[in-house]
Amino acid sequence: MPQTDTHSKLFGYLLWIFGFLGSHRFYYGKPVTGTIWFFTLGLFFIGWIIDLFLIPSMDREADFRFRGGDTSYNIAWLLLTFLGAFGVHRMYMGKWITGVIYLLTLGLCGLGVLYDFWTLNDQISVKNASIMD
Repeated sequence: MPQTDTHSKLFGYLLWIFGFLGSHRFYYGKPVTGTIWFFTLGLFFIGWIIDLFLIPSMDREADFRFRGGDTSYNIAWLLLTFLGAFGVHRMYMGKWITGVIYLLTLGLCGLGVLYDFWTLNDQISVKNASIMD
């Protein structure tokens, strides 16, 4: 399978600005360290600063790991990051029922949004793979 450019370094660096909360790590498919960054403010800002130099390698790894297609990782992550509690990212992916449930429950009181931070890359990759098959 040829490598595709699923993730963007520019978008990764924009999320890095808020990276002391782990957002860029979630984006690149690293939910465990994203959660650690969230609870420790980017490992007390030290890990956050180091990540400034690690983003190119995280981008290459994500491009290799996740499947490209019609559903854009950048758009889905933008919607999740800023409108996740309203389910807009789920509606974008065609998951209308859960999108409306998120809208009515503020992302199932935040737990659904947290779940999506952990799994969004895989959800998009599966959706893109099903369209291609």
